[in-house]
Amino acid sequence: MALLKVKFDQKKRVKLAQGLWLMNWLSVLAGIIIFGLGLFLKIELRKRSDLMDNSESHFVPNSLIGMGVLSCVFNSLAGKICYDALDPAKYAKWKPWLKPYLAVCVLFNTVLFLVALCCFLLLGSLESTLAHGLKNGMKFYRDTDTPGRCFMKKTIDTLQIEFKCCGNNGFRDWFEIQWISNRYLDFSSKEVKDRIKSNVDGRYLVDGVPFSCCNPSSPRPCIQYQLTNNSAHYSYDHQTEELNLWVRGCRAALLSYYSSLMNSVGAVTLLVWLFEVTITIGLRYLHTALEGVANPEDPECESEGWLLEKSIPETWKAFLESVKKLGKGNQVEAEGVDAGQAPEAG
Repeated sequence: MALLKVKFDQKKRVKLAQGLWLMNWLSVLAGIIIFGLGLFLKIELRKRSDLMDNSESHFVPNSLIGMGVLSCVFNSLAGKICYDALDPAKYAKWKPWLKPYLAVCVLFNTVLFLVALCCFLLLGSLESTLAHGLKNGMKFYRDTDTPGRCFMKKTIDTLQIEFKCCGNNGFRDWFEIQWISNRYLDFSSKEVKDRIKSNVDGRYLVDGVPFSCCNPSSPRPCIQYQLTNNSAHYSYDHQTEELNLWVRGCRAALLSYYSSLMNSVGAVTLLVWLFEVTITIGLRYLHTALEGVANPEDPECESEGWLLEKSIPETWKAFLESVKKLGKGNQVEAEGVDAGQAPEAG
């Protein structure tokens, strides 16, 4: 028994074809939007690719760009099919291709749904990517004279100013690395020598941060050095005056930005997916309604359209049987090839 059977007369078939034609062209615009969102997300990720540990995060924007292009192609073709469906002579050339086309549409909708889910599920990998990338970037902050790393100081300073953040997890991360280049250290100074000797790795560590960590909203001038020494500054307590610097770490700031961006992109992609599923269902009804016309010479006769020719369990059972038959057919062919080769070998 057919699933979700609906009766159609000529007027209903014409309205369905016209409605699907309009929806397909609207879906072409939606495909352009998905393409644009994927491109925008890729550009945003590339801006800070130097602070990311790997390129896995580009899977989502690349998938969105590809699905946007495919959406434009498939829906343009579907719009043409719906337009020609009103003319029996033109529809005849599309008739043999409708079933394979609908199967491709189902596959496309499945992949689009998975891409939408990836927008929400890949945030965990993005977090670890940012954590390792920022940590390595901070280590190279001082290498302003090293080819390939000379831009890192500008990149991190711009990041901290733009996102109002400091360090990886917080401003204290800067205490654990030497972020001042040896070029700007006076090695004849006793203070510099003592700091380097006091460190096992021979690094010059200070309880200070780069200028880009300063919070301009603070009422007092920015304190960058000797942040944990209360006696070094007048009327200062490092436990209570952390507002002098940005408190939030850059990993949390970037993750919040990209999370909101990818969640928005994922929500838009899900809406487009629902629209595409509606179009695919409409195409299935149009296809079965046109196939069910008993007398092609009488276009005004009634016909029946359905979503599935059989119930869901029967359809699934028939699908499994066809897969088994396909597997057996391949096995028989392989045995036939082996049997044909045996006499030759003898």
